[in-house]
Amino acid sequence: MTGDILLVLGLLLATILLFASDRLRMDFVAILVLLALMMSGLLAPKEALAGFGDPLVVLIAGLFVIGEGLFRTGVAFAIGNWLLGVAGNSETRLLVLLMLVVAGLSAFMSNTGAVAVFIPVALNLSTKANVPANRLLMPMAFAGSLGGMLTLIGTPPNLVVSNLLSREGMTPFNFFSFTPVGLLILVVTIIFIVLIGRFLLPKDGGPKGNAQDRLSLEDLISAYGVKDQLFRLCIESDSPLVGQTLGQVQLRTRFDVIVIGLERQSRGKPVVMPALIQTEYRAGDIIYLAGTEQRVAELLRTLAGMRRLTFEAQQKQIVAQELGLAEVLLTPRSRLVGQTIKDAHFRERYGLSVLGILRMGQPMRGDFLATRLDFGDSLLVGGGWRHIDLLQAEQTDFSVLTIPREMDEVAPYRERAPWALAIVAGMLGLMTFDILPSVTAVLLAGLAMVLARCVTMEEAYKSINWQSIILIAGMLPMATALNKTGALELIVTGLVESLGTLGPIALMAGLFVLTSVFSQFISNTATAVLVAPIALGAATSMELSPYPFLMAVALAASTAFSTPMASPVNTLVLGPGGYRFNDFVKMGVPLQLLAMALTLLVVPLIFPFR
Repeated sequence: MTGDILLVLGLLLATILLFASDRLRMDFVAILVLLALMMSGLLAPKEALAGFGDPLVVLIAGLFVIGEGLFRTGVAFAIGNWLLGVAGNSETRLLVLLMLVVAGLSAFMSNTGAVAVFIPVALNLSTKANVPANRLLMPMAFAGSLGGMLTLIGTPPNLVVSNLLSREGMTPFNFFSFTPVGLLILVVTIIFIVLIGRFLLPKDGGPKGNAQDRLSLEDLISAYGVKDQLFRLCIESDSPLVGQTLGQVQLRTRFDVIVIGLERQSRGKPVVMPALIQTEYRAGDIIYLAGTEQRVAELLRTLAGMRRLTFEAQQKQIVAQELGLAEVLLTPRSRLVGQTIKDAHFRERYGLSVLGILRMGQPMRGDFLATRLDFGDSLLVGGGWRHIDLLQAEQTDFSVLTIPREMDEVAPYRERAPWALAIVAGMLGLMTFDILPSVTAVLLAGLAMVLARCVTMEEAYKSINWQSIILIAGMLPMATALNKTGALELIVTGLVESLGTLGPIALMAGLFVLTSVFSQFISNTATAVLVAPIALGAATSMELSPYPFLMAVALAASTAFSTPMASPVNTLVLGPGGYRFNDFVKMGVPLQLLAMALTLLVVPLIFPFR
């Protein structure tokens, strides 16, 4: 054993211990690994930094953009609502259905693509069903990996072992050779996760800022004392408002009511829009007001051609997609301090209306519009979600205290949903039928999302979870070092030679453990490429059939559960789920042992040793 082999194995052990200790961020540890590989001379700088240009890293970054496009166009919410309708509010039914759908897709397409598509769906389901996101995301990722076990094309390791048989002049595995064992492992895994596994996951609900931890629109309305003060009025053709702008009518000055937005028919569908100063009223428009019952009644008595409408749940759902509320706090340097809302021209400046003011934690009553604002005042503002989103970039006059969790369900580009669906379908087709390399298909789809205006460039950059990118890019060179020094081949060969004398089951178990362990730290495809020929050689030397051993290698390569860098799907859910390294260990190790037991039990029955 050379010094380089000892050095790289020591570095690998130190990396695992640092990850397990959870004292340092995982992306920080990955950067330390990069530096150690370069400073020790194990890898040249070009080799160590090659991970940042690796197709896998680019693939993962692109998939974040694809997911954002599905989120921004409302596709994720539509799928989530369908799943919720089928599963109801039962966490168990929701979890089972989500895992089955993702596994089914992963059997015929890239599991990374399937999981990426369903991350925004799972986050939406988390909010709707009041289930912590981290109780859904990791099981969903594992289902994606297990789905690869179901068919020949489900995952590259399956193709690796099948092609090896072809090269050796043997009959390759057919399309459904993997299905019996893969399906059994999937079903048993789902049962384990439902009964035991989900309780091994963290109980804090995920990363800070989770939608479930934030206030709702209803909470904000109640806090500012404007609950039950929202009204819906229709403008008839004989109304004096027709043809006039909001600025000309001055309903706020005359009746002390605030116009938040309006609804207008467009191509036979209701379209809700924010009420801006220049907005012109038309016959048939429905306006949304905030005010007291007495003030609205006075408005209806004074202005002809206006009638009050009910506020049904369907209308609330339509309105919530365009109009919302937010809470902002005046800063010490705010230009609004000392001014009234009227003097500040708040609506003209920000496109939003002030619906209420909290001072010293208490809602102000009466004509708060004429009250001079003071540092520390909190304002409840209402209007279009896009204008509310712009508030978060405002730093001088106020800071945004609360963006209600309903904003997470806003799809600003709903009209682009057909484009988003077509782009994703095209991407999956290119990947499934191997027309283009996966990374090319994903980059093409990401660019198409931007060109089709499903997502902006700024939103695309923000959607990428950079912790995941740094982690995977920093750990990929470890695989290069293990191969370059000969450490990986030394371990594999030694294990096979020592276990071959103990019988076929022991050899199969050793191959499974070895493949599974190395798949946690290097590409499962690379692991299969390395281990499969050795498994074939060992079987041939023992005069045994190679099929059960190669099947075990392929299945083990898909059990990449125990580390966040074991598989791209694990890396994808790392950030959104707020997981730590040990969360994958606690859930992944039992699942890997379960998969190994099922493999050792069932594979020899389907593919006998002799």
